[in-house]
Amino acid sequence: MATTKKASKKEATKGSSPAANAQAKVDPKDAGKRKLGLRGAAPWAARHAAKHAAEARARAAEPPLPGSARATIRTPTGADDIKAKIGDLHNAVVQIKGFRKNLNKGFFDIGNVLRDIQTRRLYEAKGFGTFEAFLEREIDLGKTTSLRLVKASQVFQKQAALEYGMDRVFNALIALETPPEELLSGKLPPAPLSAPSLPLKPPGR
Repeated sequence: MATTKKASKKEATKGSSPAANAQAKVDPKDAGKRKLGLRGAAPWAARHAAKHAAEARARAAEPPLPGSARATIRTPTGADDIKAKIGDLHNAVVQIKGFRKNLNKGFFDIGNVLRDIQTRRLYEAKGFGTFEAFLEREIDLGKTTSLRLVKASQVFQKQAALEYGMDRVFNALIALETPPEELLSGKLPPAPLSAPSLPLKPPGR
């Protein structure tokens, strides 16, 4: 009977985890010594790290001194507004690309989107100094055509513009922008794109 109890005790110690075995072999002399925390870190290390984190947060909340290194890495003034404008500009360009797939039906909507970009000065969010510079670099329609589309959205109603088509609307704009003496002399700029020559008369008149 005694032998079976001893054997069961040995099996219990063999089946226990290494951590339990190590805990069982702790020397009584070491019981009074300071215990270390996770992965051997002393308890004061966590308090020390928390204190430094609090001090860092307090320093970040204070305005930096002029010329300090921290002043150059702080968030610029109006950063949220700049991010919002960049997002709106990106969405507008995506819309223009969608309307561009069917230019004959989408030219008036392109003019409206471009006019919104111009009015809200969204192009400045990407570092463009002028609206024209933005058109040259970001819009594949070209500066002249894009500006005419903006003008068309200001001068004409959408239904009338779509009824006459982009080429006739452009011809009407050319006629409106040409000085009277040039109209009388017959010296007119060439028709846009590959459109045939049309009467120099604005739609609806």
